[in-house]
Amino acid sequence: MYDFKRRIYEVVEASGVGDASSKAYDVLMTTTVIVGMIPLTLKKDNNFTVAIEIMTCIILFIDYCARVYTADYKMGYKSFKAFIAYIFTPLAIFDLLSILPIVYLFLPVSSVIGLLKLFRVFRVLKLIRYSKTMVVISNVIRKVKSQLVAVLILITIYIFVSAMLIFQLEPTLFDTFFDALYWATISITTIGYGDIYPKTDMGRLITMVSALVGVAVIALPSGMITAAYMNEISKKKTKYEL
Repeated sequence: MYDFKRRIYEVVEASGVGDASSKAYDVLMTTTVIVGMIPLTLKKDNNFTVAIEIMTCIILFIDYCARVYTADYKMGYKSFKAFIAYIFTPLAIFDLLSILPIVYLFLPVSSVIGLLKLFRVFRVLKLIRYSKTMVVISNVIRKVKSQLVAVLILITIYIFVSAMLIFQLEPTLFDTFFDALYWATISITTIGYGDIYPKTDMGRLITMVSALVGVAVIALPSGMITAAYMNEISKKKTKYEL
């Protein structure tokens, strides 16, 4: 018996070997994403960009509905919970956010509504589905997610602590605590634009420590991701060899 729903799932997912329909759909979605980014290269909207936006959002909306409709196949179990679970997956959320920019075309212009235009960048993330390399990287990030979150929490705590210290040691340098947070962030990332810099010896010492910590901060997640990536590649090679 022909399963129409399953066929839709096979088409909207990344194409398999010999599936011409799914391959054509992949090309359509990739082209849609690339063309849909054109408005971001222009300062103002015109009839051309509005037409692109409308057509892009229509195609993305149909794609989103198709993916939600076949979520039970995607999640691997037949239940209403599968649809709810899928809607809250990262890629499904990005899919929805990539459609929202069309709202600003039909509402009065304001700074908040204007920010919806920036959601177009989420469309790029849809390309993850159609690139084998990006799928591997996505799997790697998923595997080390908890470790990366732990590192992010540690970095955030350090930034706040160093910002509070420098804010007290350099009372005339920072107008607000946010300025101190800005300084702590660019210092720990070792960027150091030079627009804000401490003048006391203790403040400079904190800056040097922040820069050194920044080197470790960059190396730690990089090592985790690299190890997980090599492990993923090794598994794929073993699979093909078998």
